[in-house]
Amino acid sequence: MSLDTDPRESASVHALSDILARIETARKAAVSPAPSTRMVAVSKTFGADSIRPVLGAGQRVFGENRVQEAETKWPALKAEFPDIELHLIGPLQTNKTREAVALFDAIHSLDRPRLAHALRAELDRSGRRPLLFVQVNTGDEPQKSGVGPREAPALISLCRETLRLPVQGLMCIPPADDAPAPHFALLAKLARAHGLPFLSMGMSADFEEAIRFGATHVRVGSAIFGARPVGQQSR
Repeated sequence: MSLDTDPRESASVHALSDILARIETARKAAVSPAPSTRMVAVSKTFGADSIRPVLGAGQRVFGENRVQEAETKWPALKAEFPDIELHLIGPLQTNKTREAVALFDAIHSLDRPRLAHALRAELDRSGRRPLLFVQVNTGDEPQKSGVGPREAPALISLCRETLRLPVQGLMCIPPADDAPAPHFALLAKLARAHGLPFLSMGMSADFEEAIRFGATHVRVGSAIFGARPVGQQSR
């Protein structure tokens, strides 16, 4: 290792390798894992200097929470690494739809009819077709984004059948104080009922449990990049 190598860079690369190994171990232990499980490296609040070593180690799928923050760092990185796949995992405001569709390859937070209509209009205008997930608020938490489980079927139907949006999966963030397994099981049941192949569930603390319930995308941030400031540690 070079004497001028930042030890934080080595830590993130080592952590990435460890997480990928744990994903494979969890998949082997699961009775019915998904055909594949992709790891979305959640880089929100971290700058390009923190992201670059992880890119250098081969990671190409990343997640961001805010459109505005992503616009400040990812266009330059995408120009340098054209095979980057960028996922929006945070809430999407309707007035940011154009920017989100232009920048992101997948959007995990489709959660209301107004946003569905805005996305349909922007896809028609731009010709882009990002992968879409409906976010389900499995705990019915009033402070959290996502459609409630009882309302989810109607939103899924609107998106797929009426608006013909490329919705292929569901996403959830279980309540912090709940055991995650029942929430993962509920999301998997909803996905099966609607013929949706993708499940975005599981974060740094519970991704191995999510894999047991068929996660196709796990969102891991702090376990790779390190702790975030207080108040920004939800993934």
